[in-house]
Amino acid sequence: MRAKINNFEIDLSKPIDISIPLTNTDENPIAWYIEKPSIEPVVFGDWIGKVSEGKSSTNFNNIFFNPHGHGTHTECLGHITNDFYSINQSLKQFFFFAKLITVEPQKIGEDFVITKEQVSASLNEKTEALIIRTLPNQKEKKSRKYSNTNPPYLSEEAATFIRESEIQHLLIDLPSVDKEHDEGKLLAHKAFWNVKDTHNLNSDARLNATITEMIYVPDEIEDGNYILNLQIASFENDASPSKPLLYKIVDFSPEISG
Repeated sequence: MRAKINNFEIDLSKPIDISIPLTNTDENPIAWYIEKPSIEPVVFGDWIGKVSEGKSSTNFNNIFFNPHGHGTHTECLGHITNDFYSINQSLKQFFFFAKLITVEPQKIGEDFVITKEQVSASLNEKTEALIIRTLPNQKEKKSRKYSNTNPPYLSEEAATFIRESEIQHLLIDLPSVDKEHDEGKLLAHKAFWNVKDTHNLNSDARLNATITEMIYVPDEIEDGNYILNLQIASFENDASPSKPLLYKIVDFSPEISG
């Protein structure tokens, strides 16, 4: 099924899923020092909510997980603020013009960092969402255990540039846009959301901007322009597990009306 909007066309029957599924196996990626997710049937006495156990007509599981540490998730600025802000209230539109770029983080001291220069070199037109794929792009990203590995991260200057480029939605294949051990500074988060004081939120903070972390973009997906469908579950929480989908654009003009 195809959809036409102004001067471009997308094929809705061919979504490109860049999310990582959540499982209760050792294949699930993990960050932030937690254990793998738990998906277990409800038990009431000798009744087990699992059809294969022979005592239930339905599978009836409890799921325990952390959206930040267990896979693809989308977060709002409520992730870092004293006051509560919900991703379900922040994200009210779900289709966006998006640009996919690939960068190889630069070694700076003991860290690997995505710099402003790398982002600006690949971002030469206006877009609503930016998707960053990092190199090397091993399939192991889909099951990696990130805790205490000092993964690559986004520099504060790069995050500021992205904000100043009026990008509302940032997606990245890392567990965080910030350094793993950064003494709570969260420089890239704050720069992207324009949060100057986490306890007294400034009026120009970006309430509707989102960050999506722990995606995976296969090598065969080419850099370029796409339509992004950013799907979340309706959690009243700072973050939700999410399912970002890309659609190839058949005809495209970089001008975005509105």
